[in-house]
Amino acid sequence: MGKYTDLLITDDDLSLDAGGQPETVADLASIAQDIQHMIRETGLLVELIGNRDETAKASALVQLAIEVEDDERIVPGTCAIEETGLGEFYLTAETVEYGAVSLTLEH
Repeated sequence: MGKYTDLLITDDDLSLDAGGQPETVADLASIAQDIQHMIRETGLLVELIGNRDETAKASALVQLAIEVEDDERIVPGTCAIEETGLGEFYLTAETVEYGAVSLTLEH
């Protein structure tokens, strides 16, 4: 069992194994899942997707990076978020213990 363990969430629901028991994720995967859920809870991703104002988008991206770097498991100053397509963003950050984490964010 890893240092950080969480229940695996897929499509807004618990992921169950063949025996009907909840599956778990650990360490880097757990951190990545926590970041995805935190971003979703901020509501900033929705603000980014529908916004054409570049200044407002840049501000929301900075706010998201600050939120990610607030996690004690993330090295401050390492979060980068770039828009890769319409409504899609790519996030990278360095974890303290497990190396790089990368996520595709979409609404």
